[in-house]
Amino acid sequence: MENTILSLLIPSNNVAILALMLLTFFVSGIVKGFLGIGLPAAAMGLLTLFVSPSHAISLLVLPIFFTNLSQFFRSRKRLQTVKLYWPFGAAIVISIFLTSLFLDQYPTGFLTITIGVAMVIFALNRLSNFKLKLGPRIHWQLVFGMVSGILGGLSSIWSPPVAMYLIARNLDKDHFIAGTGFLFLIGSIPLAFGLFIGGTLNTGIMLQSLTGLIAVLAGFRFGEILRSRVDQNLFQKAVSIAFMIMGGRLISVGIF
Repeated sequence: MENTILSLLIPSNNVAILALMLLTFFVSGIVKGFLGIGLPAAAMGLLTLFVSPSHAISLLVLPIFFTNLSQFFRSRKRLQTVKLYWPFGAAIVISIFLTSLFLDQYPTGFLTITIGVAMVIFALNRLSNFKLKLGPRIHWQLVFGMVSGILGGLSSIWSPPVAMYLIARNLDKDHFIAGTGFLFLIGSIPLAFGLFIGGTLNTGIMLQSLTGLIAVLAGFRFGEILRSRVDQNLFQKAVSIAFMIMGGRLISVGIF
């Protein structure tokens, strides 16, 4: 029994890979705890160094769900947020499920490039001062929701379009935190079902994801503590530059 659990827990029966996976999740948790965003981007940039893109996406299922569940339920505008952004959430649910359902059928190079592009977009979004100006019309929610879901289903990173839309609405901090928490949370559920039904997510990977969640939560708490002691702008710029470099590497690996 113990041997069976260990074989499921350790990717490719390699203890070094498990150690690297846990370190990756801890670092990603720090980023999430400090910035409130960026867990999938940080994790994917590092996980794809030693596991396949589809495996890396599956590993993020539980960390994404539970960290954003915590973020959403700790926010003050939950009910109001759901009422305002249910069209956005519905578009994410449909598009992320349909995209992730066929994850194993996409070429590895295509997934690698998509993840790299998503990371570069995320980094540019955090580094630049560019802001869209969007009105309250539902069609904007549907457009950004579909783009977010497709990007999320291919890379597990759907934060750039979400953040761009919410920033464009010029929300206050409480509404922004509630909005990102809700839209990240609502997307994690169809992602898990799509990966499971499509055969990418299995018992072994779920166990690895659970182990990763523990490391993420530890890093998340550490990141929250650092937030009050480290200059946020400096940290954000350093993380964004790192994402740019990792994203560029993934794009070049996917192409060549």
